Amino acid sequence: MSELIDKALAAAGETDVVILERDALARVPEVFTATYPGAGAVVVGDERTMAAVGDRVVAALRSAGVEVDTHVFPGEPELYAEYANIETLREALRPLDAVPVGAGAGTLNDILKRACEELGRTYMLVASAASMDGYTAFGASISVDGYKQTLSCPAPQVCVVDLDVMARAPGHMTASGYGDLIGKVTAGADWILADALGIEALDDGVWELVQGPLRPALAEPEALAAGDVAAIRGLAEGLVMSGLAMQAHQSSRPASGSEHQFSHLWEMEGHGVEDTPRLSHGAKVGLGTVAIAALYQELLKEDLTRLDVDAAVGAWRDRAATEAHVRAHHPDAQLVEAAVAQTLAKWVDLEALRERLVLLTRHWPSLAPRLEAQLMAPEEVQRRLRAVGAPAHPSDIGLDWDRFRETYVRAQMIRSRYTVLDLALEAGLLEELVGRLFAPGGFWGEQRP
Repeated sequence: MSELIDKALAAAGETDVVILERDALARVPEVFTATYPGAGAVVVGDERTMAAVGDRVVAALRSAGVEVDTHVFPGEPELYAEYANIETLREALRPLDAVPVGAGAGTLNDILKRACEELGRTYMLVASAASMDGYTAFGASISVDGYKQTLSCPAPQVCVVDLDVMARAPGHMTASGYGDLIGKVTAGADWILADALGIEALDDGVWELVQGPLRPALAEPEALAAGDVAAIRGLAEGLVMSGLAMQAHQSSRPASGSEHQFSHLWEMEGHGVEDTPRLSHGAKVGLGTVAIAALYQELLKEDLTRLDVDAAVGAWRDRAATEAHVRAHHPDAQLVEAAVAQTLAKWVDLEALRERLVLLTRHWPSLAPRLEAQLMAPEEVQRRLRAVGAPAHPSDIGLDWDRFRETYVRAQMIRSRYTVLDLALEAGLLEELVGRLFAPGGFWGEQRP
């Protein structure tokens, strides 16, 4: 285990042990019996993840004398992180006096950790693919009544990451993990903004847990596509570190920004749910990262020291008009009430807006270079995503062009977290910046199908 992970574990609070190495499955009995002496286990997976890793976990534990039950979700339809599946698992686990051991990836992990939260139990996780950063994160992204939200729940006490298993995982799952990880680039820029404007302070220690290993982990997309174990190690470590950082911060802020809002909006509207395999969270995050990197590129062309603060304040919608604006852009009755609540939670009055924008104009000479140093050009994000085999254009995920453009407006409304979408809106620039992106000669205008 690396020094970085040791440092992250010291800050995390919930996860005690991470084993990230080749042939890590061989250590499952050792770490289980050391952490839960005398306990039985119930291995949880679906038919696919049991074949990939779960059956070997069961055999290894039984060979060490551990009493093992199993709970296996069916392979069809594909498992989805919705609350009904949490209820199913919770009731299956309730009568069992055993430690849950998850064997799987993102969806299985989210379902298990929330079920354990509701039962008040700790659990162990054996990861099956480098597909997302939620293995060691504190919460779970769950669809409740059609609305994707992060529910509070603990991270695993033990996380086992077998690099050989991950290197053999389907390529689209590794590409998904890469898409999730590259999103930390724009998420970091959003946190820099929120910190500079006095909205959400940047935690230097947590920042380093995510951003420290980030660039090396993203450096070899071609090697990841080829299943290179050394490259997989970097990706897996970056994802685990992001999860531990969220655990330490008790928030997804260190690893999630406006690029995730693109993904969450599409998820809540069911985009890609019928695909086989199902369109992954990381695939959508990666495309969202291209979109937000392009928006930042346009924003950084502006000299915001000369922003017309009076004009921006004069154009600002009051609460009633803001609510009407959200309702006009979210006709889905299942989603609109939550979108209204999230938007109004971050709405500010005219006095507060003026103070914020004046602060922005003062800080811009030092803020703009920090953002430029943090960000990647959207062309480079696209290149890397394509190299790893991930979607990099809306047509890659079957997204209508006009709907994709509208996402820049609508995604701002679904989370109360402050991001570049909010800054552009408050400064009265969002419509103009998006227009430039999609105009002939603009980043997206040049890529229109």
